[in-house]
Amino acid sequence: MKTKSGAGMKIKDFPLEIKAVEEDGLFTGYGSVFGNVDSAREVVVKGAFLGSLVERSAKGKKLPILWQHRSGEPIGVYDKVFEDDHGLRVEGRLLVRDVQRAKEAHALMKAGAVSGLSIGYYVTDDSWDEKERIRYLKQLALEEVSLVTFPANDEARIDAIKSKLAHGGLPTLPEFEHLLREAGFSKTQAAVVANRGLKHLLDRGEPEGGARIGDALKALSEFII
Repeated sequence: MKTKSGAGMKIKDFPLEIKAVEEDGLFTGYGSVFGNVDSAREVVVKGAFLGSLVERSAKGKKLPILWQHRSGEPIGVYDKVFEDDHGLRVEGRLLVRDVQRAKEAHALMKAGAVSGLSIGYYVTDDSWDEKERIRYLKQLALEEVSLVTFPANDEARIDAIKSKLAHGGLPTLPEFEHLLREAGFSKTQAAVVANRGLKHLLDRGEPEGGARIGDALKALSEFII
């Protein structure tokens, strides 16, 4: 089943695979990797970033390095962002001489205290494999790649779901199952509830039903964090 995702920027974290951290603030690593199934049962497909990168390049827009996804705290820019066989490779430059937070982030990276890169993105094309229960992310609009203290996939995912609900959207099946698991349902129970409830609303596209379950999910999410 092919789906188009709703509004709301999403976050996905990865271990910081730093290949080099130079004294002048230059570093290289991977902001995303292809082909692996994460804890949300999602897979980033090779080629997912190409359209977004071409569009950004055409506009002459640099991809910012943010600190902990804080839009008000840019600490550098990525001079090169491209896909290879492994994933989304980034070559960044921290502004260590001009931005105090960048200097601090640089020191933390060298000490190993910063251990994650996290992408902020919108899903523009995806598909759901019902048999394998895996969501394939086919096209992503990349907004930023942050340095984060440690990868916190679960917390970030709950925040992303809450953001989507706040903007009137419905979660995907994997997101809904994760929300139910956080609320105390077993893996089997979460799968049954998601597939017998939310799936029908998503398939039928009923706005009134979607609004009702959206209100219920908002209430449910308040008990999670």
